[in-house]
Amino acid sequence: MVAVLVVDDQPMFRRAASTLVRSVDGLQLIGEAASGEEAVRMAAELTPAVILMDVRLPGIDGAEATRQILADAP
Repeated sequence: MVAVLVVDDQPMFRRAASTLVRSVDGLQLIGEAASGEEAVRMAAELTPAVILMDVRLPGIDGAEATRQILADAP
């Protein structure tokens, strides 16, 4: 199974993306985050193989959150 973290500040899109991930054989939804800061924290805790990251997020944006995640666990 490929562990996936979904990150989006819009609840409807986050639910839709999570539903899609759950429906694909071989993928396992391990978490959902609504902000860049939450994504960084959850990525460190859950160590997903894939992160579906929105670019525009409250607080730190998706690009900065991705940089921080990769700096912590390349």
